[in-house]
Amino acid sequence: MPRVMLLIPSASYRAPDFMAAASRLGVEVVVGTDQANPLQDAEGGRLVALDFAQPERGADQIEAYATMHPLDMIVAVDDGGTLLAARAARRLELPYNTVAAVEATRDKSRMRARLEAAGVPRPAWHVLPTSIDPAEAATTLEYPVVVKPLALSASRGVIRADTPAEFVEAFRRVTAILDAPEAIDECGVEFADRVLVEGYLPGVEVSIEALLDDGRLRVLAIFDKPDPLEGPFFEETIYVTPSRLSDADQRVLTRATDATCRALGLTHGAVHAELRLHEGVAYPIDVAARSIGGLCSRTLDFGTGMSLEELILRHAIGAEVQTYERDARAAGVMMIPIPRAGTLRAVRGVEAAERVPLIESVTISLRPGSTVIPLPEGTEYLGFIFARGDRPEDVEQALRDAHAAITFKIE
Repeated sequence: MPRVMLLIPSASYRAPDFMAAASRLGVEVVVGTDQANPLQDAEGGRLVALDFAQPERGADQIEAYATMHPLDMIVAVDDGGTLLAARAARRLELPYNTVAAVEATRDKSRMRARLEAAGVPRPAWHVLPTSIDPAEAATTLEYPVVVKPLALSASRGVIRADTPAEFVEAFRRVTAILDAPEAIDECGVEFADRVLVEGYLPGVEVSIEALLDDGRLRVLAIFDKPDPLEGPFFEETIYVTPSRLSDADQRVLTRATDATCRALGLTHGAVHAELRLHEGVAYPIDVAARSIGGLCSRTLDFGTGMSLEELILRHAIGAEVQTYERDARAAGVMMIPIPRAGTLRAVRGVEAAERVPLIESVTISLRPGSTVIPLPEGTEYLGFIFARGDRPEDVEQALRDAHAAITFKIE
């Protein structure tokens, strides 16, 4: 029985789905997490606390663990574990992306530099220290621009500015986000003293889910994002697959994803890419060395009901994958946005939402009493709505109808 270490931060949504997939496969799973658990010793080596914030120290811990419990594979579930997985896999000589390649996915400025060197289309970009006078820098830019942290995920701290005054406000807001302890925990102090400023790219945005096998890119799904992402903030809401873009446009996006992976040096495992398509040119926005986040993977079924997590684990351990073809039906998810800051007091209408035709399920992630914070400062969604049907447009409409049926009381 193969032994796989799953690196799952305590804040991740994805633990249950990966554990269920491992159980179906009969894979022995060791969970590496970022917080000590009182049941850790009782788990008999199946649960281990690791230092995600300091990947070298975390790699020491994994190496020490592997001397007692040999590992066949390491899989990072979320962004927070990718650097740790790369360092530990190098120590143990296990298949994985190189440390340098993963570092390029975690540092947006390094990613932009590699794309530029490889001739991959990208916007104009600059890295500015947080210590500068933003009013002075504002006079040197061509607008519109997007200000973003170097290493935060899920659109946190990403703000569009169309004028010098808006840039000053956006810059100060992003630097305040980077000063927060939780942001430093996520991105590290080495990325908290600079921001990326790049030209705003118009066009439609898509997400691509793929697997790399010895450098060969296999696209699993292309998700349309039908809600316009034009700013000033870039909160993602609806994902629908298959894409309604033309075959030619999808080929352009696939080639751009492949070129981006090559430029970054990614060769192995799951890839999640965000791209914009404008006037026939695909521009990579972000690429992560892991699969799609949150609960969004539940939109994907392969073959006769194989989940994305099972597919990833089969790929990791070298088990047979009879087909990589996705279920032919259209599928979609809405990540329910937080409309305003406050305290969530009540959620109503979930049952009505679940009765909407084509809706499969509604999951509310936050409990009444929770503090809710929208983007660009926030990091969470109120929940997820899932739908499946014959046509992408019908799935999209079902998601919108279900969302309209739910009310959130926020004080």
